[in-house]
Amino acid sequence: MNRIDLEIRARSPLAIGKQKPGGSVSEADDYISGSVIRGAIAAQILQQAGYSSGDFSTNGGDFQNLFLGDRPAIFQNAYFAVATHKDEDKPLQIVNLKKVLALPATALSSKNNSGFKTELKKDGKYKNNGVFDTLIDRFCSEAYGHLYDPNCPEDGERVDAFTGFYGIKDGKYYKPSVDKRLLTRVGINRRRAVSEEQILYSIEVMNESKPQKSEPSIYRSSIYVEDDNLAKSLQKFIEDNSQQFRFGGSASRGLGKTEIKATFLDKLPKSDLEQRVNDLNRELTKRWQDWQIFGKPQEYIKSNRKFFTIDLQSDAILTDQWRRTMVISETMLKQFTGIADNSLKLHVAYSSYDYRSGWNAAWGLMKDVELVTNRGGVYLFSVEVNGKSDRFAEWLEALERLEITGIGDRTSEGFGQVQVCNYFHLVLREDAV
Repeated sequence: MNRIDLEIRARSPLAIGKQKPGGSVSEADDYISGSVIRGAIAAQILQQAGYSSGDFSTNGGDFQNLFLGDRPAIFQNAYFAVATHKDEDKPLQIVNLKKVLALPATALSSKNNSGFKTELKKDGKYKNNGVFDTLIDRFCSEAYGHLYDPNCPEDGERVDAFTGFYGIKDGKYYKPSVDKRLLTRVGINRRRAVSEEQILYSIEVMNESKPQKSEPSIYRSSIYVEDDNLAKSLQKFIEDNSQQFRFGGSASRGLGKTEIKATFLDKLPKSDLEQRVNDLNRELTKRWQDWQIFGKPQEYIKSNRKFFTIDLQSDAILTDQWRRTMVISETMLKQFTGIADNSLKLHVAYSSYDYRSGWNAAWGLMKDVELVTNRGGVYLFSVEVNGKSDRFAEWLEALERLEITGIGDRTSEGFGQVQVCNYFHLVLREDAV
């Protein structure tokens, strides 16, 4: 599998809306979806090829292989990769993050001063009380029959869910957040070419730069292509047309301009998946022993089981026996990985749902409204391992493949991106970051 890393710089506001029925304000999303990237690249290819109509599913050459084949290219979501950092006695700093991940649904932070411990006050204390993960402690507390209701480790106050994205640079955690603004527009009478009465609407857009520093907004994404030559051709096409792509709506009004830098990787970096799995199991075993001060567990953790998590890095469209679901069951994971292991067990699931739609520019029609499982969803699984029939090497290979291909429907459009054993699960309450 070949990977093309994208660095997308906004050159004008981006009106990438999310489906919100009703109202006169079009709300902007906080990332560029894989579907939008896919559509923009496809439109530019067709425009330069001179296509206006035709059945590309039967006679499309490289275009068919990229977008309509049995194993099409996978366009992942582009997440905002710029964070700000300011100590009270220093000027505002812009932090450019190389990798951005979705925070798991099990992450919590103080209700009063939520956020990562990055910004310092004059007295040397942090402005925010930090963020920590609760997956391991919740799992242990349920097994020992106790209610887990943590408070903030700094001030003892209540905590709440902490959602969004995070990145790490120089050992510090940052939360990149998109700056947005409203653009108010008036409708035009097409016959008279003047303003139409009683037609006033607002478009929420993602800013093209950080207002404080005039730094460009940067989004990072990746495209996975199976064929080597096709991947090189796509990377060259993107580089040759780096300023021609338009993302989102209102492109005719000057919105959606971008500049893309595409980097081709013919050999993927070695995965650290095995290390992530081992770290999770080591911390889980250690925490399980710490919980023994409360007595005997209602359910024993077996020493011959290996645990791993599936963490949703994007919204996923999950189907179980033709019905939409928010939970990745054992049966579903066996289907995704192709491993028939009867020892597979789902222990806990943390997920929520929403609705997603969109616009299909090729058809000129709205896409179907989909019930999606929100990004950040966490699923804790385990499998049985032993010396003679240890199949976990097979699981590692399948899970590594799953991190590339994704799960569920419409994975080529950025849905169903996953990471196995997110390192943030190791950030426990007393080590809030």
